Parts: sequence; structure tokens; C-alpha cells
Amino acid sequence: MYTRIVVVNPKKTTPKKIKECASILRKGGIVAFPTETVYGLGADGLNPNAIKKIFKAKNRPSDNPLIFHISNKDDIKKFTKNIPPNAEKLIEKFWPGPLTLILKKSSIIPKIATGGLNTIAIRMPSHKIALSLINSLGSPIVAPSANLFGKPSPTLAKHVLTDLNRKINAIIDGGNSVIGIESTILDLTTNTPTILRPGKISYLELKKILKKVKYHPSLLGKKSKITKVKSPGMKYKHYSPNAKIILIQGDLKYSQKVILQLIKKFQSEKKSIGVINNKNIKNSNHVKSKFIGTTKNLIAHNLYKSFREFDEQKVDVIIMREVDNSNLGFAIMNRLKKAASEIISG
Repeated sequence: MYTRIVVVNPKKTTPKKIKECASILRKGGIVAFPTETVYGLGADGLNPNAIKKIFKAKNRPSDNPLIFHISNKDDIKKFTKNIPPNAEKLIEKFWPGPLTLILKKSSIIPKIATGGLNTIAIRMPSHKIALSLINSLGSPIVAPSANLFGKPSPTLAKHVLTDLNRKINAIIDGGNSVIGIESTILDLTTNTPTILRPGKISYLELKKILKKVKYHPSLLGKKSKITKVKSPGMKYKHYSPNAKIILIQGDLKYSQKVILQLIKKFQSEKKSIGVINNKNIKNSNHVKSKFIGTTKNLIAHNLYKSFREFDEQKVDVIIMREVDNSNLGFAIMNRLKKAASEIISG
């Protein structure tokens, strides 16, 4: 299969190019496209045969639900049922944007997209290209991240091409994804609204709208046997580059000591080392140092990109110190813990 690259300016979407990509989707093809979070791999959300192609291209387990993307807030009524009042408040505040809601699905939603469950994960993205594509198709677009399953989510079109070249019909190149990590997922089918995946929209922001909200126990390090996967990112190892990630947890002095010890160890083993966000570590023959930002917004924006750049440089091990766990930091740490092969705490 030839994978076509379609370059679109996100500030000035080209109707002709968008219509061409929507036509591919309408015919049952799959197209990668940018959103404000990461690049998604889209199919017509009402076409089960097209949805199957997503699972095949990504090598994704069939029990891992997909997120439906809509272009109009009112469309939620077509694809869900029993919408609670708090959903309407959240939609008013956070849509379009990086908040996915888990609700009861309507009968027209194919079970293959929901892991066989009676719930649906749904959001309205804010990215102009994504909204234009959904509008042009005239149907919801179901889309997980546009990468091979388990790998870092793509934030550039070239990341998609690396993973999915010749496996999908087209990639819309709309430049960098702004946020850089996936949407917050909130389950509204439970007695207390439950965060299943943290993201840009934080616990505190949700708490301002809802009287009660909680994290799923698995996000707090508690043992929780996950049998039914209501949302992406819950059950499987995710976000991992080819390199082994070692996450260091502890104060600055302890972390610096451990990082230097690890560098010495891996250098003796003739391994190539990548270090993220440590200005004290300089580039050398065996060590690649990458600074991705001081703010959480910048770290989130650059995290997956840095993983992929280290893979391009054939790095064997990536070492990174923890970030502050509050607000967006909780989401960043969730991704780091999921991706890490080893966590060293002190």
C-alpha cells in the first residue's frame, strides 16, 4: 500500500485536500491526521470494516477501545444515550479540547470500536484540520494515536511515517501537535466521575466543575485488576521507545548521584546513553543530552519527540528524572511510568 503525504497548513486549511482525505475515509480507508494532543489514525466511526484496519495497522489488541471524534457538540446526542447533567457542564467548559468522556453508547456505534462494551469514549478536538476532516466526512472519526501499538505517540507526521508507512492510506501533515500527550479521559458512567487517563485537563480543573471526581486506583499505584478496558492507556505497556527508559525518583542531589552512576555503568558496557533535562550532563561519544524544557507544557510537548529522536540516534538507554506530580505533571509522570523499564527511587 502506498501511503500518501498530504501537507496542510493548520492556520489555513485547504478544502480540496481535506475533501480528498475525507473521500479516502468514506471509501473505508484509514488516514492519520493532527489533533491538538497527538496525531490520530482515523477511520469512519460507523464503518466496522474500516475500524478493523486500524487494529491491523497498529497491531492493537481488540479489547482496547478507540476514541470517537466529533466536530459539533450537539453530535454527542447521536452517538450516546443517558447523558448525565454533569456531562453538559464539562462539554460547555472544555469542548472543543483535550477531554474525552466515557458515556453509554447508542445502538449505531459498532462494538468493534468499544472493545465490545456498552460505553463509548468521545471527544471534540480543537484542531482546525481535525474538525475540517470530520465535517467533510459527515460522520464521527474513530482514532487512536497514529503509531505502532506500545510505541510513543506521534507529534509530527514523520513519526507516523516511521511507524505506519505502507500500512495506511494517507497522512495529513499539519505540523507539530501543540500539547504533545493524549487527552484526559473521564468516566461518567460510574457513581463518582473517574479519571481513567490523566492529561492536559487536570483533576483540579475537573473538580471545579464537578462536586466529586476521583482517579482510577491504577493511577495511584494501587493494585487494581483491570478486566474490562473502558479507555485507552489502562491495561497495556504504552509510550515506549526502542531504548530502555530508566526513571529516577528522588530529590535533586540523589537523582544527580544516581544518573552519574548509571552513566558510568552503561559506558563501561559500551552502551549509548540518552539523558533528558539535565544541564549538568554534556554531550560526548557515548552520552547524548537533550533539554526539553523547564515548564510542564514544554516537557509534555517535547517528551515523545525526544524519545523518537533518541531512537533515531540508536540510543540504548534513556535516563530521566521525575517531574513535579501536580496538574499536568501527573499526566507526564503517568506516561513516564508506563514507558519505563525501570524506576529507581530514593
